[in-house]
Amino acid sequence: MTLDEQKQQERTQKTRHTLNELLVGLFNYILYIEANNLKQKGVELSINEVHILESIERASSNTMSHMARRLMITSGTLTTNISRLEKKGYVERYQDEKDRRIVRIRNTPKALDVLKIHDEFHKNMIDKAIGDLGLDENEVLNEALENILEYFSDEYSDQTKGA
Repeated sequence: MTLDEQKQQERTQKTRHTLNELLVGLFNYILYIEANNLKQKGVELSINEVHILESIERASSNTMSHMARRLMITSGTLTTNISRLEKKGYVERYQDEKDRRIVRIRNTPKALDVLKIHDEFHKNMIDKAIGDLGLDENEVLNEALENILEYFSDEYSDQTKGA
C-alpha cells in the first residue's frame, strides 16, 4: 500500500468514526433535549408517549395494527401504551363503522395541545440546524440524511422479514 493510499484509508476511517459519533450523539441529544423541553412546558408524558401521539396524527390509517407497524412495536406494546394514554385523556379508541372488529384510535384535543408544543420544538430545531446553510448545502444535507434513513429502513425491513 502506498503512502497516499494509507493516508486515504486513515481519512476514511476517521470520517466513519466521526459520522458514527455524530449520529449517536445527535440521537441522544435530541431525545434528551426534547424530553426536557416537554417537561418545561408542563407536559407530563414520556417522549415515547408523545411520539405515539405524533404517529397517530400523521398516519394514513389509524387502526391499531397499522399503528403498531408504523411505530415498529408489537400490538401488545401499543395496546399497553394506548390504554395508558386513554386513561390520561390523550387518546380515544373506537370501532370502525363498517367493520366492528377493527379498532381505531384518534387523538383528543388534549393531545393536539401537546403536539403543538412538540411541533414547535422540531421547527426550532430544524431552523437552528439549517439556519446558516445555503440552499445547495441544505440539499446535500437532505440527500445524505435520506440515504442514511434509507439504509435504516432497509435494515429494519430485512430484520423484520425473518421475525
